[in-house]
Amino acid sequence: QVQLVESGGGLVQPGGSLRLSCTASGGMVSLATMGWYRQAPGKQRELVATITRGGITNYAESVKGRFTISRDNVKNTVYLQMNSLNPEDTAVYYCNHRTPYRDSWGQGTQVTVSS
Repeated sequence: QVQLVESGGGLVQPGGSLRLSCTASGGMVSLATMGWYRQAPGKQRELVATITRGGITNYAESVKGRFTISRDNVKNTVYLQMNSLNPEDTAVYYCNHRTPYRDSWGQGTQVTVSS
């Protein structure tokens, strides 16, 4: 079973930055498609960014140019660098580890963008 632990969320002012981390155990981030998703109150969970085994990245249109997903295979950790944050980015952010055999989720980390 893959366990994912997210960290790095918090309260930030509009225009600020945060870096989320997701550390995996029981599975290699380098052998999966890793993703960040978010869910705002009253809304469905949505894709934010993914990175494939081959390192190909994909972003939601709303975060392109502001967010960057990256991976550290040695630390078995995936990151989400978030810049130019705005209140619409407020949500619980979830890490996802996906292979053809299983789909694992972290517990989520809260990001709140407010002045």
